[in-house]
Amino acid sequence: MSNEPGFLYVVATPIGNLEDFSIRARRILAEVDLIAAEDTRHSARLLSHYGILTPVTAFHEHNEHEKAQDLVNQLSHGKQLALISDAGTPLVSDPGYRLVRAAHIAGIRVIPVPGPCAAVAALSVSGLPSDRFAFEGFPPAKSTARRTWLEAMVNEPRTLIFYESPHRIVESLADMVSVFGETRDAVYARELTKQFETVRPASLGELARWVSQDSHQQLGEIVILVHGARADEEAARADAERIVRILLKSLPVSQAAAVAAELSGRKKNELYELALSLKKSPE
Repeated sequence: MSNEPGFLYVVATPIGNLEDFSIRARRILAEVDLIAAEDTRHSARLLSHYGILTPVTAFHEHNEHEKAQDLVNQLSHGKQLALISDAGTPLVSDPGYRLVRAAHIAGIRVIPVPGPCAAVAALSVSGLPSDRFAFEGFPPAKSTARRTWLEAMVNEPRTLIFYESPHRIVESLADMVSVFGETRDAVYARELTKQFETVRPASLGELARWVSQDSHQQLGEIVILVHGARADEEAARADAERIVRILLKSLPVSQAAAVAAELSGRKKNELYELALSLKKSPE
């Protein structure tokens, strides 16, 4: 083995269409000593397609903590390694940061080999503001936790980008409608670069109804993009909160929410949740 440390390459792979694989990425994967892959069986199809015979080791969320140090030890002894995920750019909602961090600490050079990323691909064709955006990954699995998580983003002005799994997409969209409102602009991007690619801009309410009624749209890899809060929306929410605070001084939660809904034109259940939270922490 070399006395000089090796390099760790972080290599992006196609998210669907195998032609979206750079010449450089193919060369690197063919030249390194070892490829650390999230799912070796999944990656085997890509590597076989391009005739890449480099040994592969499994590196995923369940063994990342233990495996990272072993890989860093190999790098420290001159091995050249590449990190890939199932699809797209590693570390974007995928394991790997512990390995990259450990490599940096050990003084090993970490080299990006850029390429496809579903979040960025979806943003580029969404028609939503792209100068500022927030990638939020996968929402929590349970509805109560998911709504609380989404509620924290209600006034976020940046375009929001989420991933979601097929078996939770209907419920997740319903919660987004409940939290962000039916009229909030959004985009549904599914199976990007694949045969059944879908990119549909519409209001959140329309998207939620469409997906719930079409089982085909409940399959595959899904990205949801939500327009950030506009200044007038933030002002309207602030005004509704002011009304609720005043009413809570003399009315119980349910009545305060009902009166506030009538005065502000906002949904009663939205204001009921707001009133509950204000009651628990009035300041």
